[in-house]
Amino acid sequence: MNETCTLFCIFGTNNKNVGQQTPYRLLTNFPPERGKIETINILRAANKATAALAELKGIGKTLPNQLMLINAIVLKEAKGSSEIENIITTHDELYKALAINSLNTTLATKEVVNYRKAMFTGFDFVKQQGFLRFGDILLIQQELTGNNAGIRTMPGTVLKNDLTGETVYTPPQDKQEILDLLSGFIDYFNTPSTEISPLINLAILHHQFESIHPFYDGNGRTGRILNILYLILNGLMEIPILYLSSYIIENKPDYYKLLNLTNKHDDWEDWILYMLKAVEVTSLQTIEKISAIKNLLGKTIEKVQVESPKIYRKELVELLFEQPYSKIEFVVNQLKVERKAASRYLQELERIGVLESQKVGRETLYINKELFELLKK
Repeated sequence: MNETCTLFCIFGTNNKNVGQQTPYRLLTNFPPERGKIETINILRAANKATAALAELKGIGKTLPNQLMLINAIVLKEAKGSSEIENIITTHDELYKALAINSLNTTLATKEVVNYRKAMFTGFDFVKQQGFLRFGDILLIQQELTGNNAGIRTMPGTVLKNDLTGETVYTPPQDKQEILDLLSGFIDYFNTPSTEISPLINLAILHHQFESIHPFYDGNGRTGRILNILYLILNGLMEIPILYLSSYIIENKPDYYKLLNLTNKHDDWEDWILYMLKAVEVTSLQTIEKISAIKNLLGKTIEKVQVESPKIYRKELVELLFEQPYSKIEFVVNQLKVERKAASRYLQELERIGVLESQKVGRETLYINKELFELLKK
């Protein structure tokens, strides 16, 4: 399966042989020379991005239940990262798909749900092992794409400009070369970042992975999952709550153009600055999102305590923030109550305006509308 890009393809060339397929820049010199990746501009930007990420890590701990944030941000990242590849779905479709397993969902929705599953799979690997293996990355990509095609073995994969049809990048074609490059990537990925800022390394690693382009499908999405896992491995985050794809969506042409130009000219500054700005901006945006979620949680707790004191339980309100689309089974499992009691809780919360019910097939879903609208923004 040949992958294409939108507007600007990811990779360029330093080969002057215009008549032939555009080859890849030699990827053996990894990482790049320090002088190319630690300019004054880059170091200043790295300091700002590191400070913003540290603030995000700190404020994330202030939530009483971090599952609220993990579920919300991972789903937004899954939706955003897939949207970069023109896989479009809605928040409503996604939450319904998660709440009702038997729902007939669109292919796009299934792909986004698969991305979420793949992110959690990678997160579990990082938490349990403290590193990623070759097989772990294969499994992440497999869950993400829903196939086990694995590493590219057939020649012919090229990246084209969607508008012109021009082949602008031909990634490594030989399977052994791809495996060797991936081995070097994984070694560097798992090496603690001490001398070079881990955020600078993040930009380098992402570029290298996209340049290797090891799979027939899902390279971009797998690479964006690896970005988050790398930050967790290096202690810059504890949970996957950075929504980097939002910045890439808003600056999509630059993302492809700078990947392209870096390969073409081996000039790293603009690419690294782009990635550092993405970390800084999305960290600050997520901090605002956390503050809004905390405020809404506090307001909801107060409302339930005042208007429905007989059913108030902290765990019940928190569940509504873990699962914006809730149902009776969720309450039964979380609170260890009978179905009749769970149904009564949800109906009472709808009566006072905290929830809004919606019939989907045989299921009744209860939507935390204020939270849902907050998460959509």
